[in-house]
Amino acid sequence: MNKKHIVVLGLGGVGGYFGFKINQENETSGKYKITFVARRETYQKVKENGLSLLSPEHPVGHTFPDAVEEQISNLENPDLVLIGVKEYDLENVCSQLKEVITKDTILLPMMNGADIYERIRKVIPDHLILPTCIYVASHIKEKGIVEHKGKSGKMIVGRDPQHFEADIDWVIDMIKESKIDLDFKDNSLSAIWTKFIFISSFGLVTAKHNSSMGTVCTDEQQKEEATAMMKEIQQIAAKKDISLEEDIIQKTFEKASAFPFETPTSLQLDINSGKKQNELELLGGAVIGFGKEVGIETPATQKIYDELKMK
Repeated sequence: MNKKHIVVLGLGGVGGYFGFKINQENETSGKYKITFVARRETYQKVKENGLSLLSPEHPVGHTFPDAVEEQISNLENPDLVLIGVKEYDLENVCSQLKEVITKDTILLPMMNGADIYERIRKVIPDHLILPTCIYVASHIKEKGIVEHKGKSGKMIVGRDPQHFEADIDWVIDMIKESKIDLDFKDNSLSAIWTKFIFISSFGLVTAKHNSSMGTVCTDEQQKEEATAMMKEIQQIAAKKDISLEEDIIQKTFEKASAFPFETPTSLQLDINSGKKQNELELLGGAVIGFGKEVGIETPATQKIYDELKMK
């Protein structure tokens, strides 16, 4: 019997962390064929030295997959693709994947955003896509080396609403075998939107003011702006029949307050360092788009979005 072929696409903070754990387990079990896909310098480093993870969880820091590829077009018959690219590369990557996946390939996006599932579905209309939410504090220390701090990374994975009855047991088993903290739900959309209300509001407000998560929790104006955004997202979720906790806004501020006061957000860092490719569409554009789709006004989000477009 052929081994299932698992592809980890993108070895940044998220793809590198989860890819490392999956591959390290597989180096012992040999149950799957695993391919990493990385670009340029990361590809060279991982091909030569393996992928490294600096983490309180792992004394051994290197793992070598069965194959490392630079081009998606070189992939053959993947059974599962874990997509860990930046969201602004998503459509481009999915267009390339479309040429190499089989009818049975399962796609698991490792990126947080409320519209990720829909965006993949537009490019790859018929395949199994598992809506997923990720919690992990990890980043690229240097090419081929990922650093992880704090709690173990967590995946919240749900069934594909379009293929609800599909058998995905082997994927769930593989994630659990890899000692990844997994919360599997039939419907993961509530978890995805709970995370989205947090990253979207704090991302946009910190980027606008070049402030920190602690400042948004304590500065009156910034707290008001974030609250107004959260209310808009809450209304959109209600229109889409996605259930969020009634006190989601209060809970979101409590969650943010648990971080060190000066914690930045990735959107704030990108926009205020002048990076043209950033997550503004993922965190702001998506809210505005969903609002238009379901007939909810989003003036608070639109105002900050427009200001950030001008930066």
